[in-house]
Amino acid sequence: MNNNTLQTANDLLDKKYGKEGTATRGQFNEKAIAYYYGVLLRDKRKELCITQSELAKKSGTTRSYIARIEKGLTDMQVSTFIKLLSAMGLELSITQIA
Repeated sequence: MNNNTLQTANDLLDKKYGKEGTATRGQFNEKAIAYYYGVLLRDKRKELCITQSELAKKSGTTRSYIARIEKGLTDMQVSTFIKLLSAMGLELSITQIA
């Protein structure tokens, strides 16, 4: 690649984490998804004016677990995701993309 060519995001990810299908790229993707869902939950929790402690109590988890999820430091099961949504008065809806 010469200096006048812009690199795509995939080019940069390939260079840093390996090509799609490699173990290191898979690990990166898993962490990125965990971070993304953590940010979604944090933003919605804050929008609803619920503290981490309140959410933990309503969902039967701990505040430190909520904090780890929101920072993308831990992956969660779908059942936990649904439990957290429910504790915030939300529900999960699955739709088919055409």
